[in-house]
Amino acid sequence: MKKQPLLILLFTGCLLLAAQIIKAQDTLSVKDAVSIALKKNFDILVAGNDAEAARINNSAGNAGMLPVINATGTGSWQNNDEYQKLSGGTENKYPSLTTNALTAGVQLAWTLFDGGKMFVTKNKLNQIEALGKIQFMNQVLQTQYDVISAYYDVVKEEQQLKSDNEIISYDRERVKIAEVGYNAGSMMKTDLLQAKIDLNVAMENAINQQYVIDAAMKALNTLLGENPDKIFIISDTIPLGYKPDRAELMNKLSSSNTEILSSQIQIDIARLALTENKRAYLPVLNLNAGYSYSNTDNSAGSVLRSEVTGPQVKGTLQIPIFNAGENKRKVALSKLDLQTAEYNMQNISLQVNAGFENTITNFENQQKLLDIETENNNEARENLEISLQRLRLGQTTSLEVHQAQEYFVQSTTRLINIRYNLKLAETRLKQMVATL
Repeated sequence: MKKQPLLILLFTGCLLLAAQIIKAQDTLSVKDAVSIALKKNFDILVAGNDAEAARINNSAGNAGMLPVINATGTGSWQNNDEYQKLSGGTENKYPSLTTNALTAGVQLAWTLFDGGKMFVTKNKLNQIEALGKIQFMNQVLQTQYDVISAYYDVVKEEQQLKSDNEIISYDRERVKIAEVGYNAGSMMKTDLLQAKIDLNVAMENAINQQYVIDAAMKALNTLLGENPDKIFIISDTIPLGYKPDRAELMNKLSSSNTEILSSQIQIDIARLALTENKRAYLPVLNLNAGYSYSNTDNSAGSVLRSEVTGPQVKGTLQIPIFNAGENKRKVALSKLDLQTAEYNMQNISLQVNAGFENTITNFENQQKLLDIETENNNEARENLEISLQRLRLGQTTSLEVHQAQEYFVQSTTRLINIRYNLKLAETRLKQMVATL
């Protein structure tokens, strides 16, 4: 009796320690996992930089629409011995002639007209920026799919471990029944040995399954940009209940699918590039202007000081006549690029539509399989429990229980995989119409 308070204290301490351990681990919902990935996933970070680079490049200056203005300045000093002999016979000698020169100015260069190419280029930069945004969104959707898939993969494997532990409990019950029956002389030793063998196999499966869970958790952490060894507490179920509308999703596909949108923009970019190269056949008018100041001081000579100040304006007109067929070559290649972009658009549209049909058909099939296997699993569980009860009463053999247990194990595994596959099909459908 005196030991009871001590035992209670030890038990309470163990509970508190367990609570602290659980508290130290982070609880992670699938929504939290996606949120972390959007901030830390390296593929998203790289895609974000690419999109930002396209935005920065989209400027009027990069399109050649704005002038270039530079301030210039030079200064020099010379010390020379100079000898001059003039046509009249006069000779001049300037020993240690020093010359100081200073020049400063502002220069402007501006393309006033290039056949409208600069405006086409600006439109192309607009499309490149839009493409960057679409490609970034595509990477976000792909990462969301990967994270959701990895998250529920961990849930699936933990459910499998839970099933393995349940089988272990059934096997232990079988061993107890077999030991009692063997000691009473109502069961053979082979029944007891088979029960022990099945128990050992189930425990081995549980050990191997724990390794699978650890590997799945590391894969999830990698997608989240977390330390691979970090442990999260995650959901123990895979939520289902999504009911897709085939016609509605099909209508959204052409206007929302990032692969289709990306290929459409690439066609626009190729078409603008073709127009750019065609504009090279037109004349180019450039304006050069500036304001300069120049001062020169000589220590001796006929000119002791010279100072020049004033503006300068110059226009240049370039009319292309012949450039060895370079423009023709670029136009021909641009036409091929446009044709290739159109082919890619048709191919991607076919692939996306085929992928959509396969995915929604797979979803519908998995839903049917779920209904069947759920009923089958309930019946397999009931059959196993009846077989165990019959074994206790000596009304059946260990072999029958072993077979009933195998049917239950196989059914549970199928059920877990069907739920996971159904969730993946749901996630893929949402990804294809950009509604994740």
